[in-house]
Amino acid sequence: MNITGVYLVTDRASLCGRSLDDVILLAVKGGAAMVQLREKDVSTRFFIEEARRIKKLLASYTVPLIINDRVDVALAVGADGVHIGQEDMSYPLARKLLGPGAIIGLSVETPEQVEAAEAFDVAYLGVSAIFSTPTKTNTRHHWGLDGLRKVRAMSRHFLVAIGGINASNAAEVLQAGADSLAVVSAICSAPDPQKATEHLLRIILGTV
Repeated sequence: MNITGVYLVTDRASLCGRSLDDVILLAVKGGAAMVQLREKDVSTRFFIEEARRIKKLLASYTVPLIINDRVDVALAVGADGVHIGQEDMSYPLARKLLGPGAIIGLSVETPEQVEAAEAFDVAYLGVSAIFSTPTKTNTRHHWGLDGLRKVRAMSRHFLVAIGGINASNAAEVLQAGADSLAVVSAICSAPDPQKATEHLLRIILGTV
């Protein structure tokens, strides 16, 4: 499992009229290491059918499919894992249901949540949100770079930074302690999602 790298989080509203499948495929071709399917406003049946399709799309690229929030959907389609927030199913119960091999990520929005997560064998912590972003409107506060540094000092886990991350600030976020960059509009809304992903990956690899 490669958590370090570019972590695509989908957002239907940011696709600029393109199909979700096309944007995901371009991102994967550009080097995205993981794909999180996030759907807030669709039916369970639609979500499951979509997740099955995306899982099949990713299979030949050996890129993990992570389902946002919905452990039931992850179970229904045999996804590689799930990303849960603080208001979703608890980590211990999600682990019990999904099994020891599942990738489970957990969002953290406060230092107290980071500290509590030290007791969990999560695959990664989603440090949310680093900067202000229209795709994450329900976060309690923004960590900023100083906050991310504090999380890095507190936590033994892999850190996936999310929220307002793009090519202009990616290097700073990595220097502050992130292991991976989760991006939404920087890829989904990019004129060329493949080139945008390639650029972010070069920043991560230090080849820019």
